[in-house]
Amino acid sequence: MSVKVLFICLGNICRSPMAEALFQKHLQEAGMENKIIVDSAGLGDWHAGAPPHEGTVGVLKQHGVPAGPGRSRVVGAGEEADYIVAMDEQNLEMLEDFQVSARSGKVWKLLDFHPERPGEDVPDPYFENNFKDVFELVNTSTFHLLQWIKEQENV
Repeated sequence: MSVKVLFICLGNICRSPMAEALFQKHLQEAGMENKIIVDSAGLGDWHAGAPPHEGTVGVLKQHGVPAGPGRSRVVGAGEEADYIVAMDEQNLEMLEDFQVSARSGKVWKLLDFHPERPGEDVPDPYFENNFKDVFELVNTSTFHLLQWIKEQENV
């Protein structure tokens, strides 16, 4: 049985697709791409069906990370994953309306896994155009998230 990780942000064009791509990269580097399923979704339909933001695609490309073929989607009511990871406090609050459930029993913020920034929000580069800074935060956090999940799941 595979473990599923679902990354959540507001529109699913900047932060959550970046987290999905970086987590996938870490999985491949660890030889675990067949053990953990990774996905992303948004909480609003403003960009439904759109590809990742050009800023996200650009910063991933600069680091040799493919953005993947994903299109923005809204998280489904009642959707489940083993680990649901949101980008900020607003996402956590909005998730309650969607009745998504994490089989791990908790929804996390991504920076809870950052060694120097636990509990903080990942800034939204859609508004602040700080894709490089967000990349660094997300890259570090997704790496540590994978290490934590490996311990939790004994994989």
